[in-house]
Amino acid sequence: MRRQIGATVLAIAMACSLMAGCSSGSGVTTAAAATEAAKEESKEEAKDEAKDEAKDTSAEAENTGSEEGSGKKYVIGLAMNTQTNPFFVDVKDGVQKAADEHGIELYITDAQDDPTIQMKDVENLITKKPDAIIIDTCDSDAIVSSIEACNDAGIPVFTMDREANGGEVVSHIGYDAIKSGRMAGQYLVDTLGGKGKIVEIQGIMGTNVAQNRSQGFNEVMKDNPDMEIVACQVADFDRAKGMSVMENILQANPEIDGLYAANDEMLLGALEAMEAAGRTDEIVKIGCDAIDDTLDAMKAGKVDATIAEPPFFLGKAILNTAYDYLEGKQVEPYVILDNQLVTQDTVDSLVTKE
Repeated sequence: MRRQIGATVLAIAMACSLMAGCSSGSGVTTAAAATEAAKEESKEEAKDEAKDEAKDTSAEAENTGSEEGSGKKYVIGLAMNTQTNPFFVDVKDGVQKAADEHGIELYITDAQDDPTIQMKDVENLITKKPDAIIIDTCDSDAIVSSIEACNDAGIPVFTMDREANGGEVVSHIGYDAIKSGRMAGQYLVDTLGGKGKIVEIQGIMGTNVAQNRSQGFNEVMKDNPDMEIVACQVADFDRAKGMSVMENILQANPEIDGLYAANDEMLLGALEAMEAAGRTDEIVKIGCDAIDDTLDAMKAGKVDATIAEPPFFLGKAILNTAYDYLEGKQVEPYVILDNQLVTQDTVDSLVTKE
């Protein structure tokens, strides 16, 4: 703007000078031409300034966009271990919710709890060349070669819930399974007064989650010698197997005071067996995960407690971590989410989903 005013003043001064020095018609013509030239110069300078302002506005908009995200369209592979277990259905829903929020496309596979199928799933995902692959493993050892294949392909890998025993993983997010087992064990100790006959139903023992939950539980049992484990069987985190296992245990043990099932699906299966045998009220029951069916059973007074490890938030957390990594942010290599004891007194205040 200052340049415009300066040019105009200069032009007027020149015009006045010419008019004072010349009284002929040619002098007037020259002054008019000078004035017109000054006007044209002012217009050109105004256009230049407008262009500069437009560039500044555009740059500011670009900077604002980069603060909110690069805007790049990412594709992420999600290799699920199963989609029949309600826990992992909620995990997938959490991943999907976060993906939708970031505009990320997902390729989702279902290994049906079969490590061999999951290996093939990961192989197929690699051929699609996604920006990252998230894996919820069927087996902590069997998945190692698949993770190494991702490493060779230059695809970053993230794991959740169940850890892998090898390969390069950018970040793992899960719950403290040893802590969960300890909390369950301590609940039975406190509820039964430190004495009772106890049943433990274990999950898929090829996973670190099943191993660690059992470890934590048995640590508490060893510290309380009057808590006698009368039966311990594997039911692979499956409801139908939990029911079958508990039927056999009930027949072999006329006296049972407490039950710890390493996940809610097995607990609900065991509950069906106890109801059929008419022995529900005599056994204190605790599971792990806090899935919807268990929470409903607790509200109905059929299940005493569970350990909350909300799967929906686990799914959101791993997707957000992968997104942050792809956006160039630093991410933690190992993240443990909070878990908590939920009883019939606290179940109504528990939040497990958005």
